[in-house]
Amino acid sequence: MIVELRHLPAPAKLNLFLHVVGRRADGYHLLATVFDLIDLCDRLNLRVRADGVVSRSRPVPGVGADADLAVRAARLLAAESGCRLGVDIDLQKVIPMGGGLGGGSSDAATVLLALNRMWELNWPRERLAALGLRLGADVPIFVHGRAAYATGVGERLRPITLAPRVYVLAAPAVNVPTSAVFGAPELTRNSKPLKISGLSRGNQVFRGRNDLQSVVVARYPEVAEALDGLRQAAREVGCDPRAARMTGSGACVFLPVDGELQAHRVRDRFFGRTGTRTFVARSIAAHPLRDWAFGSPGQ
Repeated sequence: MIVELRHLPAPAKLNLFLHVVGRRADGYHLLATVFDLIDLCDRLNLRVRADGVVSRSRPVPGVGADADLAVRAARLLAAESGCRLGVDIDLQKVIPMGGGLGGGSSDAATVLLALNRMWELNWPRERLAALGLRLGADVPIFVHGRAAYATGVGERLRPITLAPRVYVLAAPAVNVPTSAVFGAPELTRNSKPLKISGLSRGNQVFRGRNDLQSVVVARYPEVAEALDGLRQAAREVGCDPRAARMTGSGACVFLPVDGELQAHRVRDRFFGRTGTRTFVARSIAAHPLRDWAFGSPGQ
């Protein structure tokens, strides 16, 4: 048994487009989106306990232990598997909270992936992803651990191969509540989904839009200013400003660029103008724990 693991990565995600294509009878919205995983990561240290207790070693500002998805993931996995072991969770947050980057969902997925190996459960990926869906619609994408075209509420995943990319991310200092955005009366709810064929070629994944973006920029001037600033920086260095958009339900916005040099040029111009927290991130082909969590020895 693995007793302790340190510096486990929980990568962020980007929605390269996000179309709201309908609404279920229970009120949940139907989506069509492409997820790309990036190397902006939270880090977790996990230590197995013999007493069955799931505890958190440090607080997360604004998030109580019972609401922390990492803690909830461990407790749910223990309950559903019948495992009598526990774990100490030390979460080091890097991904901006409430930014549409999936940080909390990714933290939960990393806990599920790691404990599947540490507790010697040997659950298959699909079973672990189904459990993760009970914690949130974004958790399965991190359990599956690679770029995907998603439908349903975001849980129906079809893997796709995307070209490696570099992104400039801007994180306005505002927390956008997802429920308020999806509940907005002005939200478009009948977009047509892009066909999966061709999405992995060139810039096809950027042909769509984020249907939530217009709602958020109208209500949160910080997001509107960040998006305008990123577009202006793109123009100044010769990037296509039309590719700048919001991820998820916000507040973070991003721009795909041609390489590291261009990314740093965009970031420097944007940050110098706005002072908004910015990152340069690269896409990753797979979650670092994707195979290891299910017993493959290559990690």
